[in-house]
Amino acid sequence: MTADSITLLIVLIVVAVIWFAMAVHIVTQYERGVLFRLGKVQRVRSPGLVVIIPFVDRLRKVSLRIVTMPIQSQGIITRDNVSVDISAVAYFRVVDAIKSVIAIENIHAAIDQIAQTTLRKVVGQHTLDETLAETDVINANIRQILDGLTLEWGVEVTLVELKDIQLPDSMKRAMARQAEAEREKRAKIIAAEGESLAAAALGRASDTMMAHPLALQLRNLQTMVELGVDKNTTVVFPAPLMSTINELGAFLAREVASAKAVQPPTADNAAAPPPRTDIAAPGLSR
Repeated sequence: MTADSITLLIVLIVVAVIWFAMAVHIVTQYERGVLFRLGKVQRVRSPGLVVIIPFVDRLRKVSLRIVTMPIQSQGIITRDNVSVDISAVAYFRVVDAIKSVIAIENIHAAIDQIAQTTLRKVVGQHTLDETLAETDVINANIRQILDGLTLEWGVEVTLVELKDIQLPDSMKRAMARQAEAEREKRAKIIAAEGESLAAAALGRASDTMMAHPLALQLRNLQTMVELGVDKNTTVVFPAPLMSTINELGAFLAREVASAKAVQPPTADNAAAPPPRTDIAAPGLSR
């Protein structure tokens, strides 16, 4: 072989290698290949080995995996004129490879900008309390608005979540005072309900004691026992207890008198002095 033929052979090999490198592409499982021929969309190529015509065809690979995109913190004024800083996170994926290539230039930048605008719009329509308590509703509203815009680009927003809500220090202090006042109100209501139940129970107890006077005396005796636990040297006898003792003494005197009247007189009981009918009890003893 001459030198010219060897050079030609080398050139053909190099051209074949370059052509092969430009013509053969591999589309992975999570991608789709959009084939352009002379600038026109032909079809979407499935995962696997794809051979195109160099300098005539162009293959654009599009990932179908879910993309996590953080939405940077936004200074938002709520409906009740409270300034808050809210950040969020959005999840989206490509559902139409052709639209995602020809309908918009940069999907990530476009969704980032529209998500920030939608976040400010939706949160601005709610009060601060609604923003803090109804995050699920706000997330659903943001996702619904984004879906209506991004489906034309072949993109579906799967999830939007508010990530962080920063409140001013003055608002935090005001909310703390509000929570403290709310807890004090609940404590007072509970104490008032307890007093009402206790008063009702005492009323029923007083009715029972009025119907059964001896129950009051038993309660007095129990109170005396409780006072004696501390080994006090002073015992206070309530006035009703003193009258009860007097009545008990009179009752015993009457019983003894009746017993004497029934029994025949003997030398022992004839000489016995008559029983005392008055029993005086001091109101205070040591």
